Amino acid sequence: MSTRADDRTVSQLREATIETGWSAHAEGSAIVSFGDTKVLCTASFTEGVPRWLKGKNRGWVTAEYAMLPRATTDRNARESVRGKVSGRTQEISRLIGRSLRAVVDTKALGENTIVVDCDVIQADGGTRTAAITGAWVALAQAIEWAREQRIIRSTAKPLTGSVAAVSVGMVDDVAVLDLPYEEDVRAETDMNVVTTGDGDFIEIQGTAEEQPFNRAQLDAMLDLAVAGTAQLTQIQQQALAAVSEQDA
Repeated sequence: MSTRADDRTVSQLREATIETGWSAHAEGSAIVSFGDTKVLCTASFTEGVPRWLKGKNRGWVTAEYAMLPRATTDRNARESVRGKVSGRTQEISRLIGRSLRAVVDTKALGENTIVVDCDVIQADGGTRTAAITGAWVALAQAIEWAREQRIIRSTAKPLTGSVAAVSVGMVDDVAVLDLPYEEDVRAETDMNVVTTGDGDFIEIQGTAEEQPFNRAQLDAMLDLAVAGTAQLTQIQQQALAAVSEQDA
């Protein structure tokens, strides 16, 4: 497989963009696009922490993920209307939160909480990886806002690094990067990889759907993922640099 249905090479990301400033009210916001997958991420900064963290001089970062009713080809009822949050939604919310906390010094954050909401506007595979990538940009903006407002010390550095995520998989026995829905549903192996901006792994979620994958295939997928998240890190930094230029 030298090219794919959308004419990308196996090692090529879909067109990835991050646009900041989508919310006039949130302390940080960004809409991230991985091809036709689009996720709105908003970060809300509040003073105080959950009860179990009070008095420990640490902050908290968490996330909530949701898919809008018409993000897919058919309308799905809102989970709030159904009265039950699905296991998938809970799992992805926790994944985003874990990924963000891996690059946050909660002591430097002080006893403050940041909640990042990731709402899928349109889904075409890779919604969780797009959400993680956009969530970090929104988080970084919220932290900078708190520093400017002197809610946290101007010298504090709550962010210890960046985080981005991308999907990889085995399709027709070939390792490919950033799977759209068309490839995701027929992949022999589907994997989501979360890394820091330095290329260290935070989380790897991989499942063989039809046939087991071997060590060489695993290495090939991870190599693609690290290269992909490195590109996404550059896009994140460019998005934040544009914010700084606008504020200057």
